[in-house]
Amino acid sequence: MNKLMLGAAAVALFVAATPAMAQDDSGVKLSLGGHFKGYVNYSNEDNVRDLDILRQTEVHFGGETTLDNGLTVGAHIETDADAGEGFEIDESYVYFSGTWGRVNFGAEDGAAYLLQVAAPSADDNIDGIRQYISPSLIGAGVDYDNDISTKSDKVTYLSPVFSGFQAGVSFTPEAGDGSRALTGNSLEGIQDTDDVWELAARYEGMVSNVGVILGAGYADAGDDAQEWNIGADLDIGAFGFGVVYTEAESDAIDMESDTWVVGGDYTVGPYKLGLSYLNNDVELGSTDVYDLDRYTGGVVYTYGPGMTFRGSVAYYDESELFDDDATTVTIGTQINF
Repeated sequence: MNKLMLGAAAVALFVAATPAMAQDDSGVKLSLGGHFKGYVNYSNEDNVRDLDILRQTEVHFGGETTLDNGLTVGAHIETDADAGEGFEIDESYVYFSGTWGRVNFGAEDGAAYLLQVAAPSADDNIDGIRQYISPSLIGAGVDYDNDISTKSDKVTYLSPVFSGFQAGVSFTPEAGDGSRALTGNSLEGIQDTDDVWELAARYEGMVSNVGVILGAGYADAGDDAQEWNIGADLDIGAFGFGVVYTEAESDAIDMESDTWVVGGDYTVGPYKLGLSYLNNDVELGSTDVYDLDRYTGGVVYTYGPGMTFRGSVAYYDESELFDDDATTVTIGTQINF
């Protein structure tokens, strides 16, 4: 434990003495960043304690350089840094980019997630495309990110943006094989899982005085799972409105999950007011096993560069698995560094 504490202290001193951006003799520009998301939460659900502190912390670091021929080469690593996670690696990949597009190689989300459209939210840590803060047991982990391949090692190509259009494709060999990163291929027949292919497309532009974002994605993992999404986000002045639908299926267990998300927001100065609705319905065969409605409203206040105060109220109503409802209130801050 003492060695661990001394090691952590040494890292802290090094970071404190080193600029956030540095350049070594190879010409690679080094970077250090991350975020802290911390909340106080109240929930009136019977199965959880009323008052709690919820947080999610990541540290990001990497390096990048642009060669004389215009090729940009970089590496990106993200670590989870909360208690009990042991500073675990969440993402680790290299990338190559130029006028021809970008290639990611390593442990990173696939094209179906990277190009997915998000609906406006009250607080995107709670009711966004990926739920980082889970304030209620019956609504824990309910989001709508299309990440069927998770962050398994993969190759992703993202095209350059042409007149607002961009496309992407990913290939993840045997996404469920956890041996690949450190020890190579597992023994044949011991840990065989399906390859995952992903295709996605996205458009961002202006139509008259309306900002338009449209997107769709599809991922196929054979009999293990298939997933697709379609979404639209419209912005008129200070107002935003969006709708997303995503569906996931597993032929192996005859499961289907359908998710609808509708959201709107209004931005005035440093304040953003948001409302969202999510419905998630899960069926096994012809039987409903989970049916959740979530209604969320909140405000986000930007009090400095990369710094926000956030507050929201959410009502959860699940009519199958838990047959329960809950109201949650969360107040917190996010600091990007």
